[in-house]
Amino acid sequence: MKAALSIAFAVALTVYGQSASAINSFIHKQAQQEHGEEYEKARKTIAGDFNRDGIPDKAVLYTIEGQNGTNNYVQYLAVFLGTKTGLEAAAHVVVGGKGYRSVELKAAHGNTIELVTMSYGPHDPMCCPSLKGETTYVLAGQTLVEQKNQ
Repeated sequence: MKAALSIAFAVALTVYGQSASAINSFIHKQAQQEHGEEYEKARKTIAGDFNRDGIPDKAVLYTIEGQNGTNNYVQYLAVFLGTKTGLEAAAHVVVGGKGYRSVELKAAHGNTIELVTMSYGPHDPMCCPSLKGETTYVLAGQTLVEQKNQ
């Protein structure tokens, strides 16, 4: 029994490591394409079953900043679908950024990803959006679709 548990644990660690590697590789490649860097401390993940196949998936909120030496930043939401060998990128979309809005992951329910937003008011400086809201994204095929914005 201990041997079977050890093998299962080793397989789970391998898949987890491959999954983390898949996420890291995807984000790193995108940062290179944008001539920026990921602000790794801002990365947040949440589990769900976004394609409703019974296999755990992950939603990742990440930020790429410093594009071409600027002080710009862009926030992305990506969904990685679970497979037998790890996670595979399914879709990603811009959800926030300087001059647009700031977002935080709130929750995942079924195939829905909820975000808390802070949007810019007419007199807000670029550092400080002040209008609180929420929005929801769902995975529709290979696209993340925003459902509501308050």
